[in-house]
Amino acid sequence: MNPENSFLGYHSEWNLGSPGGWDYQRITQDIGKAVWARILAVRDPGVNLDFDHPLLYPVYGFVDMLVAFHRSREGSNPGLIAVVAEEETLDDVTENINLAGHLSACDGITGALMAPQELELTSGRVTYKGRPVSAIFMDFNSDVLLRLHRKHDLTPVLQAVREGRVINPRGTEPINVKSMFEVFTGPMAHLFHDETVRRTPWTRRFLDGPATGPSGEPISDLVRWTSDNWDRLVLKPERGYSGFGVRVGGVNPDGGEAVDLALAEGGYIVQEKIPLDLWAEDNPAVDALNRRVVVERYQTDFRCLMGPGGLFGFLVRFGGVPTNVGSGGGVQPLAVLRSRMTVRDAVERINEAVGGMEYGDLKEIVLEQEKLALENRFTYLLGPIRMALRPRLVTEGQLKALERYCAAMWADCLTLEKMWLEGVLDDYIAIEEEELAIARQQPWKGGPAVFASDGLFSFGAHPSAR
Repeated sequence: MNPENSFLGYHSEWNLGSPGGWDYQRITQDIGKAVWARILAVRDPGVNLDFDHPLLYPVYGFVDMLVAFHRSREGSNPGLIAVVAEEETLDDVTENINLAGHLSACDGITGALMAPQELELTSGRVTYKGRPVSAIFMDFNSDVLLRLHRKHDLTPVLQAVREGRVINPRGTEPINVKSMFEVFTGPMAHLFHDETVRRTPWTRRFLDGPATGPSGEPISDLVRWTSDNWDRLVLKPERGYSGFGVRVGGVNPDGGEAVDLALAEGGYIVQEKIPLDLWAEDNPAVDALNRRVVVERYQTDFRCLMGPGGLFGFLVRFGGVPTNVGSGGGVQPLAVLRSRMTVRDAVERINEAVGGMEYGDLKEIVLEQEKLALENRFTYLLGPIRMALRPRLVTEGQLKALERYCAAMWADCLTLEKMWLEGVLDDYIAIEEEELAIARQQPWKGGPAVFASDGLFSFGAHPSAR
């Protein structure tokens, strides 16, 4: 297969509950275009890049889905769409603030950001400040919903769940656990698309006792085997986020500490480690301490965001391991390569051009980048978000391949939900009964939702692709 029409790599995890990044990528694109224009003015690498492809701005597809959901329930009537987030994040999570603004820019729609306890019941209808709420995007999962309900009495939110007004539906939660990857890499793999199965790293729930290994070999004791093979494995919580609790062989060299943590906490999976070289790229950067321009190697992460109509777009991240923004990683603009050359050749040209710039010239560009980030309130809970200087590159053919990949993932999630509703997956889902009860009140069945796959992908620029 032509590498310019496909991509290498695996998904590391899925997020079917409340994935983010859809507006952060829009901001990244806007800043990235400005930075690229400044770079071209100083040293043009001779590469034609498109920063404006619709798939590089996933927030707009997401907003269209929310508005279409409102119209399906309310017709042409105006209405209010609620963006619901934990109270302590309301002033800090920029993309939720922006989402409310994007919604309010739509004809007849008001978007409002609020904490869940601000919703009310008025004459039997879920309302916000007296106005009926037609739809809710909830920026947290059902375990957090339950915790907040015990504190605040979120009866209006639970009514919205029963009425099917919450996006993402709570019915996705039982299949929104990393143990689902064991289903794809075990004896039920034949039930799913090959595109999903071949991009799923070998995964097992981290339990005492026998298992089958990555090559189908018998394992008598999975815990001991994990310790013995730690360099090529990863341990992570079944229900985690922002890299908390994740341990990676070779990156976290103390396998004993990793195993002890997983056993003490419980609810972990063990997963085959994807070779770090495959999901790394070289990027130019400013070394302010030594006043020089350098080319440094970062790990990359490629989040695909999708809904019922197909692919919305992407969030591109980079950093250490893990790469996600919540662990202090950064983001990267994305561009479609329009020049007739390989991704590898284009990246090398850009790195050579930017890496050869004078320190003072590139430092000025970095300062402009930081100024634009500040103007856009481009921050996360940990503070300002780091941003790469050059864009990550994909081809038009690779975008088509990503669309096929996401279509297979969406279809396989439907299969997973059907299996859960039939009781086939009960052994794989360790969720408290109150949360499962909420899930049963709002099944998904392919309806409006935004799903994410975090891909450890290469589009041809990983170090060994030369």
